[in-house]
Amino acid sequence: MKDKINVIARFKAKQGSDQELKELLLSLIETSRSDKGCIGYDLHQALDNPELFVFYETWENKELLSEHSATAHIRQFRSKAKSLLAEPPEVILFSKISS
Repeated sequence: MKDKINVIARFKAKQGSDQELKELLLSLIETSRSDKGCIGYDLHQALDNPELFVFYETWENKELLSEHSATAHIRQFRSKAKSLLAEPPEVILFSKISS
């Protein structure tokens, strides 16, 4: 399936907000995994910097990823996360080029 899209979404918490951001990010997992087109949706936390989080996501295609990005739970997350983030999130889309 060459249309698959992999996403790395990076979030950096304000100092002292890492636990609150972590809980907010964790709250996205179950609902997002149920979104149409979601193949994988995994959250990671940096070992040497507890304020840094990364979602590694895999979607069937870019259109379904766009639908996910427009869902109510993602809109609510964005609204709540603004006060917890040290910088804007970084979202990078990838397509697999080797096995």
